[in-house]
Amino acid sequence: MLELQSVTPTAGVPGGYVLITCAGFDASNYTDGQVLFGDSAGRIVSASATRVVVAVPEDLTNKELTAGIRLLSGGRASNLVPFSVAELLADNLHPVASPAVDPENGTIYTTLSGGRGKKVDVAVWRIGPEGKAVPFVDDLMNPTGLAFDRDGVLFITSRHDGTVYRVTPFREAEPFARNLGVATGIAIDRKGTMYVGDRQGTIYRIDRLGSAVKFAEIEPSLAAYHLALGPDGNLYVTAPTPAGSRESIHRITPLGKVSTFFRGLGRPQGLAFDPEGACYVCASIDGLRGVVRISPEGDDARLFIAGARFVGIAFDDQGRAVLATNSEIYRVPVGVKPYVPTI
Repeated sequence: MLELQSVTPTAGVPGGYVLITCAGFDASNYTDGQVLFGDSAGRIVSASATRVVVAVPEDLTNKELTAGIRLLSGGRASNLVPFSVAELLADNLHPVASPAVDPENGTIYTTLSGGRGKKVDVAVWRIGPEGKAVPFVDDLMNPTGLAFDRDGVLFITSRHDGTVYRVTPFREAEPFARNLGVATGIAIDRKGTMYVGDRQGTIYRIDRLGSAVKFAEIEPSLAAYHLALGPDGNLYVTAPTPAGSRESIHRITPLGKVSTFFRGLGRPQGLAFDPEGACYVCASIDGLRGVVRISPEGDDARLFIAGARFVGIAFDDQGRAVLATNSEIYRVPVGVKPYVPTI
């Protein structure tokens, strides 16, 4: 009997690795055994009679985005297990942090950040609910972090000049707060207080008038700080370091006290929370990369979405994850609503 027992995770982007537990799979002949995502065969990375690691196929069509997974082996077909493949919304971009989703209408904002000190023609792109990308802001160098305040105003950090910019109704980026080092991650609480991470080691707290003070100090990052506020009122920060697979998510209280929320991730980057307090972070765990879901207590972590190059994540009100790689934006239904601290 050929039985597909479990699939981890149950959503992913093309190229992401999926772990299947099964019974009766013939691993002696790779040309005979297959893993089908809808009608498309995934590339088998490793296999035994009870365990198969497979890459989500690159050639999936939109009709197969919500098709299930089944095994073929020895002329037999297994049962079908649901699996959702992410829809590609836009490419040829350069996000370096999480996208921002407008809580009012679901519009997605992301960046074409460019190399340090290199100006691009369009710095920020807007992707409507239907999935079409259009230019939004052009006159901005190295846009990095994106966040909305409680009034629906978009703020953008620039790692080039250490400035937070506020986007006006005329789509112009005007300076809001300056002298923030290598400004990367950004988060805004329900009172309008802003937090910005200087990847050299400082988290700044900025009031509604743009006045900044040092809030906390953590270890410098090789790439960027990524910030998110949790429903518990604490600020959560990732900062990729040379620590390999033992990197942490930092938790910072409203008084600026730093502790470790979770340790054991590989290169953690963008993160987001659901209303119940579960944390979703782009990272590696147990040798697989994608989005890792961590329980609100920080005592359970498992791969939630498969993907090799994620740098950021956000959720929309329809329960879909919006995922940024270093060049693309994807969207996939996962049944998770966002925690939005700005409303």
